Formats: sequence, C-alpha cells, structure tokens
Amino acid sequence: MSSILTNNSAMVALATLNNVNRGLNETQNRVSSGLAIRSGKENAAYFAISETMSADSGMFKAVNEGLTSTKNSVATARLGAETVSDLAEQMVERIAFAQGNGINKADVQSELEALAGRIQSTIDQATFNGDDLVGAASTSVSVVTGITRSGGSFATTTISFDTVNLQSIHDNLAAIDVTDSGSTMEAKLQAAEAELALAVTAATSLGVTEKTLEGQQMFLESLTDTLDSGISSMVDANMEEEAARLQAYQVQQQLATQSLSIANQAPQNILSLFR
Repeated sequence: MSSILTNNSAMVALATLNNVNRGLNETQNRVSSGLAIRSGKENAAYFAISETMSADSGMFKAVNEGLTSTKNSVATARLGAETVSDLAEQMVERIAFAQGNGINKADVQSELEALAGRIQSTIDQATFNGDDLVGAASTSVSVVTGITRSGGSFATTTISFDTVNLQSIHDNLAAIDVTDSGSTMEAKLQAAEAELALAVTAATSLGVTEKTLEGQQMFLESLTDTLDSGISSMVDANMEEEAARLQAYQVQQQLATQSLSIANQAPQNILSLFR
C-alpha cells in the first residue's frame, strides 16, 4: 500500500543513514584523537584501569626525577669522600716518612697541615644544591623509590642510607702533630691509619648507595615504559582498522543517502495514478 502520509521506505533509509553517520563520526573521532576509549561510557573497566595505570606512570616518572636529585647529592658526596680518602692516604704516607731518623719533622708537619686544609676544602665543597651528606654526624636518610598498590592499598616504597661524617676524620687527622712528643710516632701512624680506613669505608658506602639509586632509576624507566605500553594496548585506536572502517562508512553513507533519495521520490509516483 502506498501512502502520502507515511513513507516506510524513507523511514528505514533515514534510520540506516543515521546509524551510518553515528558510526562515521565515532570512527573520525578515533582517527583524530588516536584513542579507541576516551571515557567511561565506551568501556568502563578499561577506562578505569587505564586511568589508574596512567596515574601510576606519572607518579613513577615524578619519583624518578626526584631520585635524580638524590643521586646527584650522593655522587657529589661520594666524590668528596674518595678525595678525602686519597688525601688521608697521603697524610699516612707523610707520617710514616716522619718515622725515620734525621727527618725534619717541622717540614713534614707543614705538609700535613696543607693536606688537612685540602681535606677541609673538599668537605666544604662536597655538597649538591645545599644538600650536605658528608659534613655532619652520621644520620639515616629515607628516599621514596616508588609506589605500590599491593593488596588493594596505596603506599610508597623507600630505601634508606646513612650519611658520613668526614668532618670528624678531618678533625682527627688535623690533630696529629709529628713535632709533638706526648705520644709515640707509632701511635700517630696508627691513628692516621684508622682515619684512613674510616674515609675508605665512607667512600665505599656512598658508592654502594649511588649504585643502588642508579639501579632503581633504571627499573623505574623500564616500569613506566611497560605501563605506558599497557595503557596503549587498552585504549589506543588501531589506526589500520580505523582507516579501513572509515572508508567503509563513507561508502555506506553514500549508499544510504542515495537510498533515502530514492525513498523520498516514492510519493511523487502516486501522482501518476491520478493522471
């Protein structure tokens, strides 16, 4: 039955065209944004997971940046400790030299005082951005290394390391006077050797801490890359598929438009019945 009031063919064609246009618009949005999932209405589970992973990735990157500053402070302190160790070794050698007979101990003492002055300068300069890890009493420093969501609860992970007291090493070495006879030359050499051992231990401990921080940074870099890759696999659009789908929708749109045009001509055909 033909009707001039209701055009069933046109309604079907229009509904088809509307569906094609919605699909075409969605595909164009995916192509332009590069995202298959942009909000919770498209895939609530994937969107929630990807948002959490994205937040974690951002926090890991921020933590990594913070670790860079800490590592630089430790590296500066380690260099200072190694320099102090070298200077302490020279002082031990000069004190050992002073053990012999016929040595002008006043000259040796002048050398020791000069070396002690260089140690003090090293300690004063071994700071990074005002962060002093070598010049005061040894304390424990806690550094945030990442985050965890283990067991469904959010928390931070940390590592701790001890600062070193190079100032006391300097003070004890500077107090050694080879021209002073209260104590024996052997005792002075033993005292200097003990301070050298402490300086070596300080340099070693800071070196271990620096290596630990570097390893954590490498792990965080790999971890953020893995998280970003996981996010991409969940929400990014497959551009090859979207390109093929876009072309298919464009063809469907043309056909649906042509179909609607034909359906809209049907009422005109009714006029021929009255001729």
